[in-house]
Amino acid sequence: MHDLKLKAAETARFLRARVAPLPRTAVLAGTGLGGLGEGLRVATALPYADIPHFPLATVQGHAGRLLFGEMAGVPVAVMQGRFHLYEGYTPAEVTFPIRVLREVGVDRLLVTNAAGGLRPGFRPGDMMVIADHINLTGENPLAGANEESWGPRFPDMTRAYDRQFARDALDAARDLGLTVHTGVYAGLKGPAMETPAETRYLRLVGADAVGFSTVQETIAAVHAGMRVLGVSIITNVNDPDHPEPAALEDIIAVAARAAPALTALLADVLRRSR
Repeated sequence: MHDLKLKAAETARFLRARVAPLPRTAVLAGTGLGGLGEGLRVATALPYADIPHFPLATVQGHAGRLLFGEMAGVPVAVMQGRFHLYEGYTPAEVTFPIRVLREVGVDRLLVTNAAGGLRPGFRPGDMMVIADHINLTGENPLAGANEESWGPRFPDMTRAYDRQFARDALDAARDLGLTVHTGVYAGLKGPAMETPAETRYLRLVGADAVGFSTVQETIAAVHAGMRVLGVSIITNVNDPDHPEPAALEDIIAVAARAAPALTALLADVLRRSR
């Protein structure tokens, strides 16, 4: 863990030398949601490959750039693309950008994802504010020695997703005329999609949407004392009685169509929480 902290500090120094002002807020764009960067007045764009110790995004729909600029008049960093356990990355590697962003002063994380809907009535393109999550990945970024300067050994997760942020998002959706649900996100390791039996199980344990991301980053952010807002774009609906394949190209297309509405929602949240 100490070696990871040294790497995060080195990467933070790299960013401080190239970005001013450094933001308090970061947006993590999920699969197909790189268009969130279009709502940003970009001042600096850094490919992940140019950032020391950063992993590389290997999945279609993840551009692999770290953008700095302003959204709704607020300094923001936008990660166009994230890292997943199913790519072979460790939990520490998946959450490394969160550690770096915290090192440069970010204390608010707006995390987005493309998710499969589990709740009857969900439709592709719907948005869901995450009220809570279920970690079914079998992994945790806090396993191993704890870095005390980053956070406590046993961080409280009863309010992993900031309630005021969630209220702001719902208020913004109402004012923008957007239909936004709230629900529980189940995080799986992937990359295989869910079987019908697994979909029934996820519904039984209280999940409203499912995906292969978000929970690792949220755990690391909470450990670091960051406020988190999570928003899922429902890209397909899992009906275990009438299962249909979910092609990645279709998921990316639905997410891309929803990106402008999600950008408007996040911009309104930022205006409310300056």
